[in-house]
Amino acid sequence: MPAPPRFWRKIPNRYNLIGTKCLNCGEIFFPPRNICPDCREVGEVENHKLKGRGSIVSYTKVHAPQEGFEDKIPYYICMVELEEGPRVIGQITETCCEDVSIGQEVEVVFRNIGEDGEKGIIHYGYKFRLI
Repeated sequence: MPAPPRFWRKIPNRYNLIGTKCLNCGEIFFPPRNICPDCREVGEVENHKLKGRGSIVSYTKVHAPQEGFEDKIPYYICMVELEEGPRVIGQITETCCEDVSIGQEVEVVFRNIGEDGEKGIIHYGYKFRLI
């Protein structure tokens, strides 16, 4: 498979988990925000690259997939609490279905999640794999 175009690779959020950190209270959020939901300070946030490691807080096994994921069933969607604190939702990849459990350590990976037709734009996103 050919590499994504250069302009696509240069967009930081495509291959990084970028959140924001409040400069007043130190809380870290994902997805990025302009206002801290804790202390409500406007403009007092900065981009923060998340490590992408955390543990499974909750998960569900999907047997009736949305359109485009029919060939992937069954698969797991999980809620992960990252080391920095934010909770994110993503699909578990590269594992046998019986291996998933609450408390398991995971790390973020970026994968092809879809295409617009055979020769269309490739959409990338984050998923999680067990450590």
